[in-house]
Amino acid sequence: MTDAIHHFIEQYGLLAVFLGCVAEGESAAVLGGFFAHQHVFVLWHAFVAAALGAFAGDTFFFTLGRSFADNRHVVRLRRRPGFRRAYRLLNTHPNIFVLSNRYVYGMRLVGGVAAGLSTIAAPRFVILNAISSVIWAVLFSTIGYVFGLGAEELVGQALMRHERLFVGLGIGLAVAVLAWLVARHIAKRERAKEF
Repeated sequence: MTDAIHHFIEQYGLLAVFLGCVAEGESAAVLGGFFAHQHVFVLWHAFVAAALGAFAGDTFFFTLGRSFADNRHVVRLRRRPGFRRAYRLLNTHPNIFVLSNRYVYGMRLVGGVAAGLSTIAAPRFVILNAISSVIWAVLFSTIGYVFGLGAEELVGQALMRHERLFVGLGIGLAVAVLAWLVARHIAKRERAKEF
């Protein structure tokens, strides 16, 4: 069974990193770096998959805001906690906002739609988004790679392939839970500020 899982990750792991990074994908980028350390795929491939996924996701949200402002889904997103603040920050500091939006967990979707609804020029957004995506992908994939080094030191050289998969999944789960807790805390603070 573990050989089948290992083969599946070798075949589709980079696609999973890409798709995971289209959405709020820190854990997908971290897992990409971890599996690169485990020689399931090459590290720079993990960087590229994570950067392309992050870029595609934010560009999609930007396009959604720009082209479908009156769509019921966009209107619902505009009611989410933090949207007004994101929109205000975007209009006062557009470059800094686009470059840093993806680092605030839970704000990436709202920030992308807010950018689409703002007056920022599309080419400017695309360039800033590309720069931010590359930096973000390298940062989080490297964190996964370093976790791989730490796990190897902690568990020793006796890590077998199936153990590597479980360690990787455990790291991904830990990152996802931590990100969820941080997002929940930030959302509570944002709701309190809006009232």
